[in-house]
Amino acid sequence: MSVDREACTTGNLDLGVIGNSTIAALVDDRASIVWMCYPQLDGDPVFHSLIGKTPHGGGAFEIVLEGFSASHRAYTPNTAILETVLEAADGSRVRVTDFAPRFKRYGRIFRPAMLVRRIEPLAGTPRITLRIRPSGDYGRVPAEITRGSNHIRYIVGDQVLRLTTDAAPGLVVKEVPFVLERTLTCVLGQDEIPTEAPGLIGGNFHDETARYWRDWVRYLAVPFEWQDVVIRAAITLRLCAFEETGGIAAALTTSIPEFGASGRTWDYRYCWLRDSFFTVRALNRLGATLTMEDYISYVTNVVTRNGERELQPLFGLQFEAHITEEIVGELPGYRGYGPVRRGNAAYNQRQNDGYGSVILAIAQCFFDERLERRGDRALFERLEALGHKAVAVWNTPDAGLWEFRALAYVHTHSAAMCWAACDRLARIALKLDLTDRATYWREQADAIREEIFARAWNNELSSFVSRFEGHDVDASLLLLADIGLLRADDPRFRSTVETIGQRLKRGSHLFRYAGEDDFGVPETAFTICTLWYIEALAKIGREGEARALFNDLLGRRNSLGLLSEGIHTETGELWGNFPQTYSMVGLIHAALSLSRKWEDAF
Repeated sequence: MSVDREACTTGNLDLGVIGNSTIAALVDDRASIVWMCYPQLDGDPVFHSLIGKTPHGGGAFEIVLEGFSASHRAYTPNTAILETVLEAADGSRVRVTDFAPRFKRYGRIFRPAMLVRRIEPLAGTPRITLRIRPSGDYGRVPAEITRGSNHIRYIVGDQVLRLTTDAAPGLVVKEVPFVLERTLTCVLGQDEIPTEAPGLIGGNFHDETARYWRDWVRYLAVPFEWQDVVIRAAITLRLCAFEETGGIAAALTTSIPEFGASGRTWDYRYCWLRDSFFTVRALNRLGATLTMEDYISYVTNVVTRNGERELQPLFGLQFEAHITEEIVGELPGYRGYGPVRRGNAAYNQRQNDGYGSVILAIAQCFFDERLERRGDRALFERLEALGHKAVAVWNTPDAGLWEFRALAYVHTHSAAMCWAACDRLARIALKLDLTDRATYWREQADAIREEIFARAWNNELSSFVSRFEGHDVDASLLLLADIGLLRADDPRFRSTVETIGQRLKRGSHLFRYAGEDDFGVPETAFTICTLWYIEALAKIGREGEARALFNDLLGRRNSLGLLSEGIHTETGELWGNFPQTYSMVGLIHAALSLSRKWEDAF
């Protein structure tokens, strides 16, 4: 399919993501790398033109085809390898293959902070220009350039990027157009001397990386329907997991606004305990449990470092507790909509649902006998410490799931997640034959549930409400049956789902809540909320409606099957940070909920 650049670049976040669980990059429809943090997912964005170029022109790795007229893109099936075919008006064609190496080597996963770009002539006499302009310190520092016979070094602040290539370095440095007569390879990464020629590295790494991803996908427990949707979502989630520590980034970008000039620009490149729970659970349901095993290590570190303090809602990927938020004035923002932010002040908030999120994310390891690292008494005791904190705070005001910056209530979702923490601890204790502990945690869970039913149910609305003694609903109430607080066939859940549909549904999409928040009235629907609603409809027997909404939402994905945080209900544009793990998780859960069973398909 031909791609209209204006519509995609400025209107619908039509980007591809490549990565290897160390670094990741976003690639636009002209095969330009417009976003890449280095040397890890939450590092310095050395390529940042997605949220603006600097006065010195830095921020992208472009492959400019003279006379460009159209492009066609696709992932190599069941991989994280992206191919873009660029066409020129004179019929010349070029294929760009982009990937980050990831495969098994020397008994472990080889995942260097490296990108490989292979540029291949397909037809005619294509003329291209390689324009590589990284910046340092969030666009503040232009790169210093030095070159050798087969490489170029870009010094950006305290980092050095080395481009090893079989293109002529002089033409690359001076950005001189040249005829592409043969396949060229660009290997961009750490300042290390390669042991082989770029072409050999590119070819070998490509084949090994393709083999790795195909093997990984082969073992996914995919549904009968929408397999391509689930596979792409699962690979994308894997790319948002920082394997070095086990942390999971909520998204790969910062400051793509929730909509236009709303001022709702946030940095999502950190590990939210809540978001990580959803990601881990989705991959677990597909049988990809290694992310959970890595996450256990991450949680152990952050909980140990946190000590006796209340658990903050997010941490850095290297366990950083302080993620000070600042405005980056040098970058204008996505489509000029700033401000651009670095860091996230939400780390200072109280969000009581975090205790349940951690325990729910880890609970499976106590019951799944396939795992090498099973839950034991020591891990249970660490989780009990979180459970005690959940008991202490479950009925106290917090910022809630939606991270209100100036509003604090006793949120129903937060209380329900504290209940879930106690409920799962009771189940784990039984599994470990700790009868006294099981009894204690069951008593705590029952007491919390009784209070939730008494204080969060509104007889006037015939619905649970978003906060105790409140009169409004929010989309998080759709999760009450999912976490087990009540059954899906409970009339109270059905009427809550119906009330939410009446109050929050706009066309085919669902808003988080109705009314104003700290920044006014939201203008985009939250994609994960629409997907929660789809799942809830399926649970209460309205499967036909759920399938229709799901198929509509699938049509809102970009051309590569990816989603950001939200969708504008009138224009259909994608808004918010990208790719959003919440949204990709929602696709997986909805597909699993709605798909026909394999045994019924033949």
